[in-house]
Amino acid sequence: MNKDARDASNVVLLRGAALALLMALVLAWCLVGLNFGLPAIHSLFPGKFTRLLQAHLDFLLMSSLLFGFYAAKVSLPWSVRWAMVIGAFTNSSLFLLQAMFPLLDTPEPADGVFPAAFRLFMLASILVTSYGFGKGAVFVLRSTLSDQA
Repeated sequence: MNKDARDASNVVLLRGAALALLMALVLAWCLVGLNFGLPAIHSLFPGKFTRLLQAHLDFLLMSSLLFGFYAAKVSLPWSVRWAMVIGAFTNSSLFLLQAMFPLLDTPEPADGVFPAAFRLFMLASILVTSYGFGKGAVFVLRSTLSDQA
C-alpha cells in the first residue's frame, strides 16, 4: 500500500470501504439463502426481501463512494473521514434493521421505545452521512478549483 502522507490520513476511508464491501457480500449470500428458502435466514430476516436487497445495494454504493473519495487523494479532516465511514454503515443498516424487524417498516410510525429509538437513529444517520459526504464533496470540489488557478 502506498504510504504517501496524503493517503495515510484517509486510510480510514479505505478500511471502511473494504468492510462495507465485505458486508455487501455477506448480505448477497443472505439474499441467496432467502431465495432458496433457508429457514434460518428467513427467521433472521422476516421483513421484506426488498429491504435486504436495499441494504445490500446501499453497502455496495457506500463502499464505492468511500473507495472513490480515497482514490481522489484529497486530504480530508478527520471529522469528515469518520462521518463518511460511520454514515456509510449507519445509513445502510437502516434497511437492514427494517429487514430484521418488520415493525420498523410500516407506513405509520409504530409506538414504543424501539421504533422511537429507530427514528432517532435514522435522523442521526442522515445528519452524519450528509455532513461527511457533503463536506467531502466540497473539499474535493475546492481542490479542483485551486489546481486550475
